[in-house]
Amino acid sequence: MSQHAKPAGILLLLAILLLSLNLRPAIAAIGPLVQSISQFAGVKSVGISLLTSIPVLMMGLGAIYAGRIRQALGEGGGIAIGGAVIAIACLMRLWTDNSYGLFTSAALVGLGIAVIQALLPGFIKRNFGASTSSVIALYSNSIVVGAAIGSGTASWLEDQFGWLSTLASWSLPAVAATVYWLLASRRSQYEGRSSVQVTARSAPFWRIGRCWSLLLFFGIGTGAFMLAMAWISPFYIGLGLAKGTAGLLLSVLTIVEALTALWLSLVIGRFPDRRGLLATSLLLVAASYVMLIVAPLQAPYIAVSLLGVSIGLLFPLSIIVAMDHLKDPTLAGNFTAFVQGGGFIIASLVPLTAGSLRDAFNDLSYIWLLMTIASLGMLVLAIRFSPASYQRFQQDLAEIQVGEPKPA
Repeated sequence: MSQHAKPAGILLLLAILLLSLNLRPAIAAIGPLVQSISQFAGVKSVGISLLTSIPVLMMGLGAIYAGRIRQALGEGGGIAIGGAVIAIACLMRLWTDNSYGLFTSAALVGLGIAVIQALLPGFIKRNFGASTSSVIALYSNSIVVGAAIGSGTASWLEDQFGWLSTLASWSLPAVAATVYWLLASRRSQYEGRSSVQVTARSAPFWRIGRCWSLLLFFGIGTGAFMLAMAWISPFYIGLGLAKGTAGLLLSVLTIVEALTALWLSLVIGRFPDRRGLLATSLLLVAASYVMLIVAPLQAPYIAVSLLGVSIGLLFPLSIIVAMDHLKDPTLAGNFTAFVQGGGFIIASLVPLTAGSLRDAFNDLSYIWLLMTIASLGMLVLAIRFSPASYQRFQQDLAEIQVGEPKPA
């Protein structure tokens, strides 16, 4: 935390972690509540998938326009606005007992998440310097912990208060995190609002092949995460397990995921070459989905734990590797937003595809197989992400920027 005195840095880190805890519960709580949503709101499998896919699509669009969001809102205020939108969207669900209301609140949840995710990586790099990789890993870990809490408490909260109140309850921690952020970030370094057009730091990333391979990599990794959140519980309910047990399996998955991401945050500095970890995570993703195909009931806790370890590695690594490619905080933030933008759009199609296949075949084995093939295919990309290639990427980007016309 090179930019802060220690107490201020810890308070700011806590604000980041509290905010990131709120980036997935509104989505993760959907899976354990599938039966109630289907029964009382009349939503089928594709519609259930849309409640996950719509927020992920919004995250992608928000990331694509991260530079403009930063320019219009500034980092500090923009992140606070994102938290407020999440709180409002969750509160709306108290009165949305139909598909249209649920889809609208899902879009607003996605918008709030999108703003925060577009601005936080650059903010972290600006404020934590050499500790950026560890803080990004903690930030990713906190996202996963939020998902674990959201999925793990959903069934119990539904039994106590009903499914609408369960979905709406996440407005309270979102409000608390937003207020604390406003207090803790007052003296931090952040880029403010600007009427000046985005300059050369909004580089033509799309002209470099590495950008697209990182984008695809992030999309597959996030798709595996979102697929698990949306469909692990319904999958096991369909196999005959009780709703509470199926929810517990999703909680185990996300807890293992969180612990793995926490471990990664502590050791990531020992792995300047990330390729070994990337390859391991992809092989574990493939192995876990194979288990879901061939033996889902023989060892369900082992299957979901294996999937938790794989996603706990892959999701934060896909962000860290993108951040590794550039040193300038704003440029790195814009680049990460580009990668996340396209990646989230790809990821939004994964649970939607799962819902379509489930409606067509009453079986999720086909999507497990597709994810297995995709994960193994990503190994071809992962072995190319060497530290030496970061320098080549920066040189390629510099050459393209030199050839770009100067802004008027």
